[in-house]
Amino acid sequence: MNKRKTISIVLLAIGVALSIAFILRIEFPQGFEAYFKREYYNQFGPLAISVELLIAGYYFLIGHKKTNFALALFGFTALLDPLFDQLGLFESIVPLHGPIILSICGLLCIWLAFANPFELKRLSRLIAILSLVLGVFVELFFNYF
Repeated sequence: MNKRKTISIVLLAIGVALSIAFILRIEFPQGFEAYFKREYYNQFGPLAISVELLIAGYYFLIGHKKTNFALALFGFTALLDPLFDQLGLFESIVPLHGPIILSICGLLCIWLAFANPFELKRLSRLIAILSLVLGVFVELFFNYF
């Protein structure tokens, strides 16, 4: 098995494990009104990050033309969560093991997206900036708005 497939399978396995862990932490409220409160939707932030990891890992596995965009989007989102938490913009609800694992995977994905060692479609500057902006939007949507 080549290196790209090995890395992508590891990313997929981590994405599946984190998705399951984050789904199990979601608390479903009693009553109809509670589903429209911000606290309910904030719980889905960590799950959104792990789904981004799953998509990026899958694209990386099949060599999709948007692989580097998906890797960069996940990488920025995963790294912005602990950064915004440390800056005091919001208090992250990602459990302690999450930021550690996601930051390591995020750094790897950022490197894979920008260094392009497997010669997939390169990121243009516009797409790189778009992935950063979308990563910021995802973080702010689930934690701030």
